[in-house]
Amino acid sequence: MIRNVDDFFKKGCGRCSQWNTPSCKALQWNEGLTALRSILLKSSLKEEAKWGFPCYTLNGNNVIMIQAFRQYFALMFFKGVLLEDKTSILVAPGENSQTARQIRFHQANDIKANQFAIKELIHQAIELESSGKKLPEKEKKTLELPEELLQAFKADPALQKAFAALTPGRQRGYHIFIAQAKQSKTRMDRIEKYRSNILEGKGYQE
Repeated sequence: MIRNVDDFFKKGCGRCSQWNTPSCKALQWNEGLTALRSILLKSSLKEEAKWGFPCYTLNGNNVIMIQAFRQYFALMFFKGVLLEDKTSILVAPGENSQTARQIRFHQANDIKANQFAIKELIHQAIELESSGKKLPEKEKKTLELPEELLQAFKADPALQKAFAALTPGRQRGYHIFIAQAKQSKTRMDRIEKYRSNILEGKGYQE
């Protein structure tokens, strides 16, 4: 991935094999991406390269990111859900996106047509970050554990207690690892194999 922002506009993000070729999606939208950069450079935000894209920060905190995709390019606000979207221009990046919001563009002219809304949202995002306001806590999803694991909990309450004490990431890791086995016997074997890890508070790859 890129290490400096200038490379993004000259060669692309470096996240795939099309980097620095005419097929690169970042170069495809170069005119529009450059226009967004020009707007952001006039703000009080600091420009950095993160995850292959230009990211704009305030006191070390991520505020806005320029993104390039095959079907569109975008301005992504990390705390977009808290912004007042007066023109209904913001969209969620994906079905499970709880806090980030994007302005999507399909041609460079879209920026000029929405320049006032863009600048207003950038101003809001900076004011929001300066205020120190925090995002709402993400909704916790209940894992639908495999039946074999539920049965193991019934037979061994200590195992259930240890699993409940694991970090959410470790719990999800076990859930995916066990549930992806097609046969019940394989799921049971995996539970037994990693029983000691669970009791010790470890993830299955630790």
